[in-house]
Amino acid sequence: MIRYLLGKLAESAIAIWGVVTIVFFVTRILGDPSALLLPIGASPEEMARLQADLGLDQPLFLQYLSYLGNIATGDFGQSFQFGRPAMGVVLERMPATMELAFTALILGTLLGVVAGTIAALNRGRLAELVVMLFALLGQATPVFWLGIMLILFFAVDLRWLPTGGYGTPAHLVLPAFTLAVFVSASIARLLRSNLLDVLKEDYVRTARAKGLMPRVILVWHVGRNALIPVVTMIGIIMGELLGGSVVTETVFSWPGVGRLIIQAIETKDFPVIQAGVALIAFIFVVINFAIDLLYGLLDPRIRERR
Repeated sequence: MIRYLLGKLAESAIAIWGVVTIVFFVTRILGDPSALLLPIGASPEEMARLQADLGLDQPLFLQYLSYLGNIATGDFGQSFQFGRPAMGVVLERMPATMELAFTALILGTLLGVVAGTIAALNRGRLAELVVMLFALLGQATPVFWLGIMLILFFAVDLRWLPTGGYGTPAHLVLPAFTLAVFVSASIARLLRSNLLDVLKEDYVRTARAKGLMPRVILVWHVGRNALIPVVTMIGIIMGELLGGSVVTETVFSWPGVGRLIIQAIETKDFPVIQAGVALIAFIFVVINFAIDLLYGLLDPRIRERR
C-alpha cells in the first residue's frame, strides 16, 4: 500500500510539473504584455525598462528556470494588472468558485442519482424514456445558451431573480442550476447503464433468492458496485467546477477563478494565468488521488489487490 501511495504521489508531481511547464510556454505565445501596461506612445526605453522589471528581457529558458525555482517556494510572481501576488489574487476568487461548484455538484448529483435509479428500475417503461430524454437534452444543450435562456425567462420576463452578480442566495440560483443540469444528465445516464449491468449479476439473483428486501439489495449489493464509475465521473466534474466554470461564470458575471483567468488572458497577465492553472491542476490531482483511495472503500477487491 505504501508503494502504491508513493507511486501515485510521483505521478501527481509529474502531472503538475507538466501542466505548469505547458502553461508557461503557452502564455509566452500570447505576446509581450508591456504594450498593454504602458500608456499609448510610450518610448522604447520605457518599454525596455518595464520588460527588465518584469523579467521578460531574459532568454526564455532562463525565465523558465527562474519560474520553476519560484513556484517551488510558492511564489508565482506579482500580477501585472493588480500589482499583488498572483496566487493571492487567484485565492481571493476561490470562495465564489467553491460556493458555485459545490452547490451545483450537490444538486446535480442528487438529481442524477434519483433520475438514473428511476430509469434503471423502470426499464422499457415510459418513465425510463422520459428520464433518458431529459438526460440527453441536458448533455446536448450548450451551457451558455441554457444560461441565457434562464436569464431571459426568470430575470428579464418574470423578474424573480437577478441577471447576474454575486452576494446573495438569489444570485446563486441560476448559475448553480445551469451547471447542475449538465451534471445531473451525465450522472443519470452513466448510473442507469451501470445499474442495468449490475442487476444482471449472479450475486443479485442470489440475494433475491435469499428473500432480502429490494431496498437492501439495491443499496448494499447493487448500488455500491454501480457507483464506482460514477464516483470517477463526479471527481472529474468536481475538478472542472472547482477549476472555474468559465462559460457560466462569464454569462452570469460570477467573480470566480474561471472568469479571472479569462480576464488575465485578455490582459496578458502571465502570473495570474500561471497561478490559476497551477491551482486548477493541483485540485484535479488531489481529487483524483482521493477517488483512488475511495475505490477501496466501495470495492474491497480493489483494496486487496493494492
